[in-house]
Amino acid sequence: ADIVASVIVPSYKEGANVRPLVTRLFAALDASKSALLNRNNVEVIYVDDNSKDEITTEVPALQKEGYAVQLFVRTTERGLSSAVMHGFQKARGRLLLCMDADLQHPPEQVPELLEALNQSGVEFVIGTRYAKGVSIDKDWPLYRRVISSGARVLALGLTPLTDPMTGFFGIRRDVYEQGRAAVNNVGFKICLELYVKSQVKKSAEVPFSFGVRVFGESKLSGKVIIKYLEQLWQLYNYRYPTVFPAALALLLLIALYIFVAIFQAVF
Repeated sequence: ADIVASVIVPSYKEGANVRPLVTRLFAALDASKSALLNRNNVEVIYVDDNSKDEITTEVPALQKEGYAVQLFVRTTERGLSSAVMHGFQKARGRLLLCMDADLQHPPEQVPELLEALNQSGVEFVIGTRYAKGVSIDKDWPLYRRVISSGARVLALGLTPLTDPMTGFFGIRRDVYEQGRAAVNNVGFKICLELYVKSQVKKSAEVPFSFGVRVFGESKLSGKVIIKYLEQLWQLYNYRYPTVFPAALALLLLIALYIFVAIFQAVF
């Protein structure tokens, strides 16, 4: 059967999560009773940054069991965003979906995101942690919640998405191809990058509950946060090439005025 959808899973040191992710995802396809999707027209593509862990044995084992899963190991390139782009280039489906390898994105909701992406006119879909009634795992650290909320606020001028920081998102292949050449694949958040550079006009959102990781370690660091701020700077310049420099200059002048006023009042 022709491949309708490709699920890209960038990974690094997530070998212990491969089997549960793949088996749960295909079980969800079997249970979905979708007229669009089934286990014969969906593929899973792992793009691994040379983890040298059990992923190299788990994927071949799953293939022998009949699962449509592939593994591409990169030895000269690194980074989440470039891994996603690499996977999209290898994909055969017209619907492209990205999800984390750590099981924090529930495989059971993959069919729902793909169905939403297939709706008339929809170009982009996200799994959102911030829809009404959605709960975030109580064990997710407070500082991670604060960082996530702050990152969302900083992106408000670029997108109406409620969760532009998510790694659980999908894009139609034709829309992806429109923006691919402009994408900076070293960015921190490829979802936001693709949304802006592909000039998405209509999107959909699917609520999901965000859990804590089962195996592996978080990749969040201070360096990653700095990279995100650099990415925001570039995206605002891209979206508002004439307005952004002037707005930034005005904000700096206001900040300088406030600083001088406070300095004079104190000293």
